[in-house]
Amino acid sequence: MKRKPFGVTRDGRTVEEIVLGNGKIQCSLLTYGASLRGLVVPGATGPVDIALGFDSMEAYEAQDKFMGAVVGRYANRIAGGRFTLNGQNYTLTRNDGENHLHGGPTGFFSKVWKVDFCGEKSVTFSCEAENMEEGYPGRLSVSVTYQLEDSELRLSYRAAADQATICNLTNHAYFNLNGHDAGGAMEQLLTLYASRYVPVKPGSIPTGEIALVEGTPMDFRTPTIIGARIDQPFRQLELCSGYDHNWIIDGASGAMRPAAMLESARSGIRMEVKTTLPGIQFYAGNYMANCPVGKGGAKYGRRDAVCLETQFFPDTPNHPEFPQCVLRPGEVWEHETVLRFSYAD
Repeated sequence: MKRKPFGVTRDGRTVEEIVLGNGKIQCSLLTYGASLRGLVVPGATGPVDIALGFDSMEAYEAQDKFMGAVVGRYANRIAGGRFTLNGQNYTLTRNDGENHLHGGPTGFFSKVWKVDFCGEKSVTFSCEAENMEEGYPGRLSVSVTYQLEDSELRLSYRAAADQATICNLTNHAYFNLNGHDAGGAMEQLLTLYASRYVPVKPGSIPTGEIALVEGTPMDFRTPTIIGARIDQPFRQLELCSGYDHNWIIDGASGAMRPAAMLESARSGIRMEVKTTLPGIQFYAGNYMANCPVGKGGAKYGRRDAVCLETQFFPDTPNHPEFPQCVLRPGEVWEHETVLRFSYAD
């Protein structure tokens, strides 16, 4: 484990970098956004850094991609920046056109998190959001633990509040199994263990429908090249300039189960995603243009990486038919996501 200064934010907050390793996997983490900055895993021809990131605080503060960060208090979008809880109407900051996205402009991605524990193979970060911060009710205390176990990286989320609120946390890492600096990621294979998804309307807000993937370009139940159908004339793809949707993971929400598998023929790396959360947002990097220069001078462009964000569904507070994410006093919001790596010899 290495712990060292990384930089200073515009407003003078000091940011640290923590590097964990267990002999098989190495990950680099920042206190800024509790962000995953790098993830080195074994490939068929040697170690590969598969997570996109930046070399300076200037780049992290300039980018608008939520690169590698833990996002909240509510990941994804809330329509019109409004929701009702216990009969009370709440108005959130709008930072995605008319909608609220990833906790707002000062969400968890831009906080400098505390380090509660730091060991050779794990680190626990924590932060707090005040009552009515970005418009959300209740003081919310959050922690996330990154832990290396053999060939796995485990993310454990925990949150508690002093009054009823909503909570939906995820990690917004960008992955390219060919290497963070390898360019286009669309030839990689993806499996999503999901027979249903959540269609959206303009603005990427759910219509409220739950649709079957069968017979559509949204069907990833068997390994499929990501780019094979991404530009087909299918309305859902046209609305989002490609894949940027929530799939409903098969099996019981709350139980640890497979959500996705990403595979690269070039590096031989396989990344299995398991989670206790009900959904997974698969984002194909459609809006990655205009990224700052990445690690080591890498250029990150459109569709050069993908995100697999385990989470509750978008706009859940406005859709009582979706699994709900209300957190009440005395309760604990607790979920886990595991990334497991292997490679073909």
